[in-house]
Amino acid sequence: MTETQAAPAPSSRPDSGSGRGLGILWRWLPALIRALQRRTRETVSEMRKVLWPSRKEMITYTIVVMIFVVVLVTIVALLDFGLTKAVLAIFG
Repeated sequence: MTETQAAPAPSSRPDSGSGRGLGILWRWLPALIRALQRRTRETVSEMRKVLWPSRKEMITYTIVVMIFVVVLVTIVALLDFGLTKAVLAIFG
């Protein structure tokens, strides 16, 4: 540093052990609460727009899904059983 340059001023920030993090939390808390309230209002508004299925449709959809799952489980089980037998026959 030359004689014409001034030394930098000491930092006016408090040291890290003074609970500075808690102050930041208290400053951000109202904004966080407002954001959560807005998000909740928007979510409720969107949920009111949803076309919910009737009880009959829901039962039909559930039965279709259960049948589909049973069919796929059966196909995978048969493939597993067949490939196991094939591997044992070849390398057995």
